[in-house]
Amino acid sequence: MSEKNRDGKRTARERLAVEREKQKSSEKRRRALIVGASVVCVLGLAAVIGVVAANSGKDSKSESAGPVVAPSGAQGKDSLAIPVGEESAKSTLTVWEDFRCPACQSFETNYRAVIHELTDAGKLKVNYHLATIIDGNMGGSGSRHAANAAACAQDAGKFTAYHDVLYENQPQETDDAFAKDSRLIELAAKTDGLDTPTFRTCVEDGTHNSWVVKSNQAFQSGGFGGTPTVLLNGKNIYQDQTMTPAKLKQMVEAADKA
Repeated sequence: MSEKNRDGKRTARERLAVEREKQKSSEKRRRALIVGASVVCVLGLAAVIGVVAANSGKDSKSESAGPVVAPSGAQGKDSLAIPVGEESAKSTLTVWEDFRCPACQSFETNYRAVIHELTDAGKLKVNYHLATIIDGNMGGSGSRHAANAAACAQDAGKFTAYHDVLYENQPQETDDAFAKDSRLIELAAKTDGLDTPTFRTCVEDGTHNSWVVKSNQAFQSGGFGGTPTVLLNGKNIYQDQTMTPAKLKQMVEAADKA
């Protein structure tokens, strides 16, 4: 084989090798573009899911439509407190809470027994204030719907029992299950005598929605750090790292004897 032919074949192989490298580079770029596009689609889908989640639970009823109707027996400024316990009790516990709030559920689980014991004994009065911060943080309307239903239960004289049922059946923070009136009515069946046509109408009509909105506005303007906010005779005890149910009982009983 002549030198000329060998050079020609070598040059052809080199050109072929260069072409293959170009094809490999092109294929890598194509795969990279596909992967990049896939990531953007996933992120875009996540954004859409976020928007859907943020809007889940919204209903056709305006949050503040209609007059402010306080539940039966509500007290305090603008009638925004639902009282539990004897008016003559020497100690008052003020609780700001949100039925979708996991920390509120934790507080209720740990302190419920002692609070019931002290209110039943006439030593403690509890003023419950309802907030809807999880609706604002996570989207949805479950906090508002649950608060309205609790106010409806107050009208029926069943607030305490229904209040406890809501926390015992609290959904995950990201699950806006309480936005469904049917779920709130279903839970009313766990409270003896609450599931009545009057209660159902109150829940479905959102009778106390405007009151709930006003209560939440009072919470926001109160300068509180979050829910639950728990004040014993005006002092924030939820921020006290040494506070326990036993210590709360001791403080209330000491005040009762004073």
